[in-house]
Amino acid sequence: MSTQHAAGRYAPSPSGDLHVGNLRTAVLAWLFARTTGRRFLIRMENLDRAVDGADRRQLDDLAALGLDWEEPVVYQTDRRAIYAGIIDELRSAGRTFECFCTRREILEAPSAPHAPQGAYPGTCRDLTDAQRAEKIAAGRPPAVRIRAETSEFTVTDLLHGSYTGMVDDFVIQRNDGTPAYNLAVVVDDAAQGVDQVVRGDDLLSSAPRQAYLATLLGETPPTYAHVPMVLNPEHVRLSKRDGAVTLADLAARGVSSERVLAHIARSLGLAAPGEVADLPTLAERFDPAALPRTPWILHPGEWD
Repeated sequence: MSTQHAAGRYAPSPSGDLHVGNLRTAVLAWLFARTTGRRFLIRMENLDRAVDGADRRQLDDLAALGLDWEEPVVYQTDRRAIYAGIIDELRSAGRTFECFCTRREILEAPSAPHAPQGAYPGTCRDLTDAQRAEKIAAGRPPAVRIRAETSEFTVTDLLHGSYTGMVDDFVIQRNDGTPAYNLAVVVDDAAQGVDQVVRGDDLLSSAPRQAYLATLLGETPPTYAHVPMVLNPEHVRLSKRDGAVTLADLAARGVSSERVLAHIARSLGLAAPGEVADLPTLAERFDPAALPRTPWILHPGEWD
């Protein structure tokens, strides 16, 4: 772990503009970090699809709500060599294996005995050198999977308590050579001194895998806070299809960033209806134990 003092972070993917749900999670990550004396960091998780200029717009939107953070903003694409080095270390330690399975083959394969639902079935775990050579010769580039030595792992979550979830032989490098999210996020958090991870509760089930990998790398897993998401009236994850859900869209309708923050604060029980409060004021009122445990249902007329 880095010798820098403890930190929290917000780590968006710059694939488009942030919507109200993303912004609400960012506000919560800032509140958790700042009210516990932690640094607050921004990391752009841009190993996958990135839209030109989206990162700058995301940072501008976060600043418009009053969030501040420690520089520099880290971009994962600048850290590919570091990820490759970690993967090489795990490979040299016998902690990985090459996997030639397609998604369809994994879905159609019979589950290993006693394996949890949805776990990788172990198809390529014990291939011989000859079998691997044959698949490579056939032109099937392999992904790299961790060779897990447990089927579950327990993490501590500030909202969900002790949470035990599945660990299987998950991918740490895709078959195109791109480091997988589950590896990159663990390596980055360790390097940046992040010991508090606040993010949407749709990612709770991935925490045991990441915490397990952290221990393999000699790191202490962070404390998690998986917060409720913002859903549309159909109780589906919020998206651009739901209309005015980004700061730019809302500004075009005459809704200021101050009003957006006020709505977010009200949804968290940190402000009264119609009250406008800045982030320092919200920090004074912030009590993780009192946070809502259910999603915020955002209705189209919310801003009227």
